[in-house]
Amino acid sequence: MKKFNAKDYQRLGGPSARALVDSAMQKAADTGAVQSQTPAERTTELWDALVGTWVGNKGWNVIALPSAGSVPTDKGDFLLLVAPYIETLSFNYAGAPARNRGGTVDQFIAALEYHQLIADKDSGENLHVEDGMFLNLSEVVDDEGEKQPLPEFNLARSGTIPHGDSIMLLGRPPTVVDSRPEFPQASTIPTNLGNPPLGYLDPYHMPRDGIVVSNPNETLSADLDAQEAKGFQVMKTTTIVLDSDNSGGIANIPFIVKHANATRMQAIFWLEKVRNTNTGQEFDQLQYTQIIDLAFHRPFKQDPGEDELIIWPHVTINTLVKQ
Repeated sequence: MKKFNAKDYQRLGGPSARALVDSAMQKAADTGAVQSQTPAERTTELWDALVGTWVGNKGWNVIALPSAGSVPTDKGDFLLLVAPYIETLSFNYAGAPARNRGGTVDQFIAALEYHQLIADKDSGENLHVEDGMFLNLSEVVDDEGEKQPLPEFNLARSGTIPHGDSIMLLGRPPTVVDSRPEFPQASTIPTNLGNPPLGYLDPYHMPRDGIVVSNPNETLSADLDAQEAKGFQVMKTTTIVLDSDNSGGIANIPFIVKHANATRMQAIFWLEKVRNTNTGQEFDQLQYTQIIDLAFHRPFKQDPGEDELIIWPHVTINTLVKQ
């Protein structure tokens, strides 16, 4: 039986090529045939496609915060911020796959470093900086070099931000369709409210130009509608869903925990191949929705539990194009 050779897992030359055994592009080149992709191959192809710089000016940030003078652990008012932003998001390979030694099995993780910079669309002021990694967890082999079953969650994202939060999100293999995505609802309406005073949620229902505040994913769909009206058609969509509840988590500094604790994060990315039907030219587009649950203010109940708090979804969306 063929013994494991570490050289089989080293990065190749070139801007985005590497020699994991599930490299779909390498297999196609070797065989000269079109093959159906395995989940691991789809993940590898997605990682290759993400490498580069993406820019978008259609970003929106919807976040509720404790209003001035309020006590987050008591019933109180909130401030709803709705702001447009521009973004630069870059991905680069972190080098040869990292080897996690497990005794009888080893895991080889192909990592993408990412850097996210977000600025206010109107003023240009920097609002958010985030650094982290996207991790391909697909490759697990035994000490004889034999591939092991794909992990339940074969991709992950880690990240840190200056507010004092660190995330670890995990997800299952990408899904691929030959069409535009169907966006799920991304509600910004807080839950576990109890019976708030009349008009308490009015800020969520005020009309605003450019965004559906109560469900920002409608705005993502509207972006594609506007493109289609100009002759741009999404030919293929690759989707990944990442969630801190998938054996991941969020770690926060004490101030965050006390005043507006981030308890869960979900992120959906849609990588789209778009064709200009007027010219035949194609380009890559990336849309995403991120939802972070923030916990503050006691619910409007007669006897809420000691640690029971309202959950406020913090939603960000954007549409970016690869440069």
